[in-house]
Amino acid sequence: MPLTGKRQPTIIDVARLSGVSKTTVARVLSGVGAVHSETRRRVEEAVRQSGYERNHLAFGLRTGRSRTLGLVIPDLSNPYWADLARGAQDKAEAEKRSLLIFSSDWDGERERRHLQALRQARVDGILINPAVTDDITLLHQTEAPVVVLGSSGERFPEFSSARSDVAQGVRLALDHLIGLGHRHVGLLIGRDRLGRSRFVSEARAHWQRQGLDAALLPAEEATYTVESGQAATARLFERAPGMTAVFAANDLMAVGAILAARAAGLVCPDDISIMGMDGVEAGSFTDPGLTTVDKPRYDIGVEATCLLLGAIDGTGDTVHAVLPCRLVERASVAAPSGLRTVRKKSA
Repeated sequence: MPLTGKRQPTIIDVARLSGVSKTTVARVLSGVGAVHSETRRRVEEAVRQSGYERNHLAFGLRTGRSRTLGLVIPDLSNPYWADLARGAQDKAEAEKRSLLIFSSDWDGERERRHLQALRQARVDGILINPAVTDDITLLHQTEAPVVVLGSSGERFPEFSSARSDVAQGVRLALDHLIGLGHRHVGLLIGRDRLGRSRFVSEARAHWQRQGLDAALLPAEEATYTVESGQAATARLFERAPGMTAVFAANDLMAVGAILAARAAGLVCPDDISIMGMDGVEAGSFTDPGLTTVDKPRYDIGVEATCLLLGAIDGTGDTVHAVLPCRLVERASVAAPSGLRTVRKKSA
């Protein structure tokens, strides 16, 4: 039972309840130094019984470690980043660390303020997707180790990074569409505020490697949201009326494409196939279910946190982890209607 009264339990109370010294209790709480497993169990039980809570500020001042990490991502409302944050949080918690999560909302000034707040909080390390800025001095100013998330890691090679294999994911998607007979595919490009699109450059390069006409891979820009995906798909329908499929750079835009098709009186996939990229859970609930390239979002969060912990402990080299994607087939993609008719007649 927790101690009663106004007095807060102290490390002395924990030591008394567990029958060990304050030094041993401190070693168990900090995770530093060898402690017998039975002793550790007794101390942890005494912590629960007493209701003791460590003063992390005082601990950080003594050790130079706050046992707190920071995470800065561009959009916490996007399921992709929420899943990645969950992976980072679970790994941090498993290592008895806290994770402070900030969303920049694609705003450069907000991103800078978040980094400043993390510096002032003296976090032990920072995970960040610097989607809004190319100013590397902001990352160096943190003093704490930094691991970069996503394709932004290619812009900051001196920092460890973790990302999905975008090129491999794009190849998976296009090979699937090409294999079904699609030769006129519209792209929904998701651009960041710096005007980059790794997605479209990889798509065009692979399309042309297959000997296909680049003019039959039209693209429209969107901003990773359902609404922008719907508007961009409507523009594609006007520009490329012969299109048989749409491939979106993320699943939210692909959901927008399904809505745009419905508004245009088209049936997916009978009239138009639609494919996304990310693999977020929402794609399994669309009508029809969304075929997508599943990025290992949760695993990227875990891997990035592992790299950060290694950097904090001084045991890790600079590593650029690239995790593979996988194709998830659902009902939103099928062979073009003309080919389906031919196949049925020849069967």
